[in-house]
Amino acid sequence: MAKSRFQYELPDHRVEYGVEVEIDSLKIDEDAQRGLNQKRAKGIADTLIVDALGSIVISERADGNRYVVDGMHRTEACRLRGLRTIKAEVHYGLNQQQEATLFLIKNRESAKVGTLDEYKVGLTAGDALCVSVDQVLRSHNLGLGSSSTNSVGAVSAVLRITKQYGWEILDRTLTVVEAAWGRDKESWDGVILGGVAMFLHRHGASVDDYELAKKMLKRGLAARWRSEALTRASNGGYNNSGTGSRESQCYQMVVDSWNKGRTAANRVG
Repeated sequence: MAKSRFQYELPDHRVEYGVEVEIDSLKIDEDAQRGLNQKRAKGIADTLIVDALGSIVISERADGNRYVVDGMHRTEACRLRGLRTIKAEVHYGLNQQQEATLFLIKNRESAKVGTLDEYKVGLTAGDALCVSVDQVLRSHNLGLGSSSTNSVGAVSAVLRITKQYGWEILDRTLTVVEAAWGRDKESWDGVILGGVAMFLHRHGASVDDYELAKKMLKRGLAARWRSEALTRASNGGYNNSGTGSRESQCYQMVVDSWNKGRTAANRVG
């Protein structure tokens, strides 16, 4: 990732480089890094060049157990090829939370980690942004990562809303869209969430959330909102059809819905 959302800090600890470790002695903690993709590991194994492997990163915890922090696919590839050992950079005395932080540090300049994986590992690492998002979602009985009735698929949108506007705006945004359209995967669309959040950030102090929800419903269901926002953004030209433009169009639709039937003095701009 070119620019990370998260802040990374680790305590001083002992590190050894170029240590030959037994592959069968290594464990994986999926809460401290992304999950293992067997297909990817097999692909690496099929074209494995041992001399070009480099070093994996492992953590030896206080109980003596060793966990792969970075390089689990290379480790699995070596296992598939029947190798007994692999060269490692060994970190001593870290706990699970610190291992998650180390994983993010090792991957922050690359595109190897997706937004959802970074969020999950960031949550284990105790990152304040991830913790705030998790708490808000839990209060709404929502998960994050797939689009469904009880899960928000717009991972980047949820993180961005919380970082830009704060967890309170994310909380109100989820409340408004659910009050308008109920618990439906269309309700949790990222463009809609972004537009509603922008509106609440700018005008929320003078807005009743449930009145806003009623006005939004009068304009149409969530699927129609998304379609109209995309159409309006596309009509602005190719360079104006990105996420930011779509959210801005959705924001303007929220403004129009709120202002409908109001006197000039009671409108927002």
